[in-house]
Amino acid sequence: MKLETFFKHFDLLAEAPNGVQKLRELILDLAVRGKLVPQDANDEPAAVLLERIKKEKERLVKEGKVKKDKLSQSIIAEEIPYKLPTNWQWTKLCEIGLINPRNEVDDSKIASFIPMNLIPQSYNKEIRYEVRKWADIKKGFTHFADGDVVLAKITPCFQNRKSTVIYGLKNSVGAGTTELHVYRPINNLINPEYVLLYLKSAEFINNGISKLTGTAGQKRVPNEYFAENPFPLPPLAEQKRIVTKVDELMKLCDELEARQKKKQETRILINNAALNKLLTADTPETFTKNWQRIGDNFDILYSAPENIGKLRQAILQLAVMGKLVPQNANDEPAAVLLERIKKEKERLVKEGKVKKEKSLPAIKDDEIPFDLPIGWEWVRVIDIVDIGTGSTPATTNPEYYGGNIPWYTSSATNNYIAEKPQVFITEKALKETNCKIFPSGSLIIALYGQGKTRGQISEIMIAGATNQAIAAMVFFESSKELKKYIKYYFLKIYDEIKNLAEGGAQPNLNVGKI
Repeated sequence: MKLETFFKHFDLLAEAPNGVQKLRELILDLAVRGKLVPQDANDEPAAVLLERIKKEKERLVKEGKVKKDKLSQSIIAEEIPYKLPTNWQWTKLCEIGLINPRNEVDDSKIASFIPMNLIPQSYNKEIRYEVRKWADIKKGFTHFADGDVVLAKITPCFQNRKSTVIYGLKNSVGAGTTELHVYRPINNLINPEYVLLYLKSAEFINNGISKLTGTAGQKRVPNEYFAENPFPLPPLAEQKRIVTKVDELMKLCDELEARQKKKQETRILINNAALNKLLTADTPETFTKNWQRIGDNFDILYSAPENIGKLRQAILQLAVMGKLVPQNANDEPAAVLLERIKKEKERLVKEGKVKKEKSLPAIKDDEIPFDLPIGWEWVRVIDIVDIGTGSTPATTNPEYYGGNIPWYTSSATNNYIAEKPQVFITEKALKETNCKIFPSGSLIIALYGQGKTRGQISEIMIAGATNQAIAAMVFFESSKELKKYIKYYFLKIYDEIKNLAEGGAQPNLNVGKI
């Protein structure tokens, strides 16, 4: 893409999924490759700048103000990641400044202290700090001063681009977390903000991830990578032009992001209002009008991912309220279906195939959340299905496991259709424990589990037993056609069911609640 095209379509690029973040990364990438601003043939070449820095370092070493660096290996061709503009030069941070310098400060002076949580991730964010006496922070912490560039070296702070240019410190000095690498320019010969662009660039971060050392969760960027990785050095004048351009574009990114956030918030508010009107429509004509309004603005409303979940819930809510499809006066009323289910259940109880359940009280008016259409009935779930649970055969008995009977646990409810379980039990386990086989097509609900597990519903396609953390719904011949509707109903009331759990630190559901 040509640079002119990039700037011309900047706001359009930002509209893509995660577009602003990708734009920020692209800006940094273009900046350190010499493609963000045009080169000026009148600029002092980077090679001359390097020579000036070298002489200045030698002078400071002679005066005893800085220590002499260890000799650094020359950059070889294989290390160079991309071609630079003519007047740029590949170098290393250790060759153009000081790495992890120490401050010489009077103990009585007030200084700034910066813990890791105050190191910003974003570009060009204001530095915050705590105020401490230098004597209290000079030992055991990383030193830095105004104009230094700091980089978080520990995971995940490194990957999250925690790095910044330090400014505004008390007495211009400070100390902070030991998990920092520090770069200090010499006599303003390098623009620190340009160095920051390099440290936040995807090239530096991604290469650095492959160089991390240490154990999982405590990996760090080695000093060699920070100090000696190839650094793309432009002329000093161009460094300043690049930083000015990046500041301008990053500010534009912030504005685009704020505009998108405002637009997204507006879409969410409009969607909530539209769905509320749909759910509270008191006539078919009002419902149709409100649905048409949503349909006319569908693309705009549902480009916000948050709105899609709310639409799903609204569809399920409309379904169980009898508002999703028109009623047909010729349909058999639900009361007649209930009578058939009742007679079949009584027959199965007499045949010993189903246990007789305790009679539950009639549904009270204060239990009913909304009015139903004519021909519908409020019932308890136990009125239309048989519900049971299982158990866990003693894991210390090897004769209970390794058979051919699938044994489901609550993790089976993570999918809309339960996958074949990993554990199988034996006929012996079935006979000697409270396990029983639930037929194919039974719905299962997780009774236990933190996070999102508790209250999830799924369907088993392979007959099998379950542990005690699952309630299984078995359908009768006369209620089988209700199964998918019941499944949608439990998807709709997932949050309500989940909140019925009781107990202390780990609240659980039980079969009675279901």
